Amino acid sequence: MSIGETVKRHLVDTRPLAVPAYRRLWIGQAVSQLGSGATVVVVSQQVYDLTRSSLWVGLLGLAHLLPLIVFGLWGGAAADAADRRKVLLAGSLVTWVATLFLLAQAVLGLDQVALLIAAVAVSATGFAVTSPTRGAVIPRLLPAELVPGANALNSLAFSVGAVGGPMAGGVLLAWQGYAVAYAFDALLFSVSLYAALRLPAMRPLAEAARPGARAVFEGLRYVATSPVLLMSFVVDIIAMVFALPRALYPELAATRFADVPGGAALALGWLNAAMAIGGVAAALLSGWVGRVRRQGLALIAVIALWGLVVAAAGLVEALWLVVFLMAVGGAADVVSSVWRQSILMLHAPDEMRGRMQGVFMVVVAGGPRLGDVRAGAMATASGLGVAWVGGGLACAVAVIAVGLSARRFRNYCSEIGK
Repeated sequence: MSIGETVKRHLVDTRPLAVPAYRRLWIGQAVSQLGSGATVVVVSQQVYDLTRSSLWVGLLGLAHLLPLIVFGLWGGAAADAADRRKVLLAGSLVTWVATLFLLAQAVLGLDQVALLIAAVAVSATGFAVTSPTRGAVIPRLLPAELVPGANALNSLAFSVGAVGGPMAGGVLLAWQGYAVAYAFDALLFSVSLYAALRLPAMRPLAEAARPGARAVFEGLRYVATSPVLLMSFVVDIIAMVFALPRALYPELAATRFADVPGGAALALGWLNAAMAIGGVAAALLSGWVGRVRRQGLALIAVIALWGLVVAAAGLVEALWLVVFLMAVGGAADVVSSVWRQSILMLHAPDEMRGRMQGVFMVVVAGGPRLGDVRAGAMATASGLGVAWVGGGLACAVAVIAVGLSARRFRNYCSEIGK
């Protein structure tokens, strides 16, 4: 095999971008991630500036989590029962309105933590609807063999936005303050709205239950009866709840890196971008990911690696080394996400995909919010170092113990890699 062929086998699969509808959706997602990444940094910093408490920053995660649980499951059911294009548009508009509200409160100088938490909750409601719907749309736009490549491209878009967004947020915050950063998000999100508007109609292919408790219960029962799917969610919850140190970033930047070039605001941008830097590298070199067959054991390994590098990042003093270690963790997280999302998309029939994506979104987006609460509360009670390092070590131990104890999960082999 030539060097060129070897490189091509390991680079991200770009074939899904040849499909115009998916390409527009991907571009809209990539651009809007820049704005949302900036807002994550700015709203957490605004709460910290108002309260000087990591616990309050962690409570932003709780404000995000509750709508995710309620509306994520309902949104997945709606995506199965209605035109997915219309559902995606409706959820996107809710998120856009919440961003405009954040902009308005910054311009007016209201400085109320309750208003910030409320805006985060409304934004989470829109995200809870759009995320499972977008996941259910992709298998309708692409043939099955292109789905893993699409998931890697989605991870790339998310990671690029998560690198550029926090960095832009840190720069805008230091330069012009909260309002300009929120305006940046609102402007870029309009690209995502346009992409949703241009999608073709996607009415249900088969009869599905109307959105409600019965439809949600059917989705949960489907997950509960699939041990591999269930354990893929469990190990991800372990990773995010035990090890994610995101709620500790403002305190770390203020107490340890205030004297670095650019000050605490720029350090905060680097900390928030670190995982995504590794995610970009992993997504660009993701050609090999779809060829791994022993995905159960592989998931255990990459999540254990995530926990160990997080713990190591909490022990070092240099900002560049913290960023490097968290980037390694971000690379492991992207690889894990591609495997879990591909399994889910190809396992479920079309009439269940919205609900499966709803459960996936609740776990993937809800886990980090629980992790924010855990980290903030643990830092308040025991100190930043214990919350950061102890969480990473606990993640590595727990995922190995739980993952290896589940025989069907540890022995799971993917058909894609054959």
